[in-house]
Amino acid sequence: MANRKQIIVTREDHARLESLLASSFAAACSDRPHLQSLRGELDIAQVVNSEEVPPNVVTMNSTIRMREVRTREMETYTLVYPERADIAEGKLSVLAPIGTAILGYQVGDIVEWNVPGGTIRFKIEELVFQPERDGVVA
Repeated sequence: MANRKQIIVTREDHARLESLLASSFAAACSDRPHLQSLRGELDIAQVVNSEEVPPNVVTMNSTIRMREVRTREMETYTLVYPERADIAEGKLSVLAPIGTAILGYQVGDIVEWNVPGGTIRFKIEELVFQPERDGVVA
């Protein structure tokens, strides 16, 4: 990921993601730059209680609409943990490069990350669903 800013994550998401990154699966993939970036972002993240997360921040299980800046193509994804990922259903793993790129960012942010062909930029246009905002927090 090319851009770096302090992300906002809930305590629950932070703890679960730290545990996930410490797992043997993540250890086997530790050379992937986006996972190193996620680890770095979690280290400096603003960690808040679920009821304190701003209503426009992408949290785990949020559904977002984002537009690719160059092509203007709109995509809709739900950010999920790896075991629930299914790109055909629009369920994007937080451990996928785009998943690590959007976690903790806000509506209006431009998210970018490096791919073999260059840099891809998406603008987060809408937070269709956020569990914390919409009262669906366990």
